[in-house]
Amino acid sequence: MTTDKIYEKHTDERPFRFNEEVASVFPDMLRRSIPGYSATIEAIGSLAARYVRSNTHCYDLGCSLGAATIAMRQGIKVPGCRIVAVDTAPAMITRCKAIMAEDDRRFSPPTPVDVIEADIRNIEIANASMVVLNYTLQFLTVDDRDVLIQAIHHGMNDGGLLVLSEKVVDENAEMERLLVDLHHEHKRRNDYSSLEISRKRAALENVLVPETVGAHRRRLTAAGFRHVAVWLRYFNFVSIVAIK
Repeated sequence: MTTDKIYEKHTDERPFRFNEEVASVFPDMLRRSIPGYSATIEAIGSLAARYVRSNTHCYDLGCSLGAATIAMRQGIKVPGCRIVAVDTAPAMITRCKAIMAEDDRRFSPPTPVDVIEADIRNIEIANASMVVLNYTLQFLTVDDRDVLIQAIHHGMNDGGLLVLSEKVVDENAEMERLLVDLHHEHKRRNDYSSLEISRKRAALENVLVPETVGAHRRRLTAAGFRHVAVWLRYFNFVSIVAIK
């Protein structure tokens, strides 16, 4: 695993982009930056085993290198399914295809995966029993978030499951400051310097725009999801499940 030193090296104020440089260190970046990330991936596999139905589609929207795709693939226990993994970043798609090819070679899993370079806002969701948005929605405008969640709900079968993981802001300003401080401490314990933390935060400003948990709940409910719950929260990182 290549170590993330991007914000140790760069001194300019370029916005964050999912380019080849990020793709090359992405697993390390996630491991050190997002508390609870591995638990989220593990749960996606467990949820796939429980909710994916035979002869349906599963979607990993904003798939990056395909960690959630592989978790779903490993969890699916029924025949006739297909996973559609989508990302708009060419560097991520290239590496994701290589990872899926290696997974095919080593394990010959029965569930095929289509890795597609496209904007997730242009993907038709159909006959879906499971959809994953793992730290993806936060990169869209608020209006686009509403439209995408509605499209996902429309394309899901009854009883289908959406997994939505996001960075959030707390409604209480004092608690928000505490949670941000705890997250920065987490990153320092994972060997990011204060300068790296500051540079990355500046790079993500206006690129990643978080909302409150309440805003996500309201959007999901308004789209028609019958059951919505936060199943994991670690500082300002949450994973939500929603059932149609």
